[in-house]
Amino acid sequence: MGVTIYHNPECGTSRNVLEIIKASGEEPEIVLYLQRGWTRELLAGLLSAADLTPRQALRTSKSPAEELGLTDPSVDDSILFEAMLKHPILVNRPIVVTKKGTALCRPSEKVFDLLENPPTSFTKEDGEIISPA
Repeated sequence: MGVTIYHNPECGTSRNVLEIIKASGEEPEIVLYLQRGWTRELLAGLLSAADLTPRQALRTSKSPAEELGLTDPSVDDSILFEAMLKHPILVNRPIVVTKKGTALCRPSEKVFDLLENPPTSFTKEDGEIISPA
């Protein structure tokens, strides 16, 4: 099993995580989920594997979450999940899957724990140097 990243190339965090994966020597499968969309089974499986509820995975900035009324804490997870299927941008990113696990890698440092051979350090796009814990 290789590495899969559910990636948005417009997102700096997602780009950093992709480069960290490549710096570890992996050539990941890159899934452009905004173009492809989600199937019910895939999204449910990713959230379950990452131990996330739809609320925890909801992207609230730079997404239509607020205008759709999804940021209200009383909105049920099943409604959030259905909205995520309809509007893939509502799922926070990047989500990374490796044989070591599945995680929403925000902040980007979270990806280090999923990699077999993480780089000893990495310089993010903004110049910040990060390393495994």
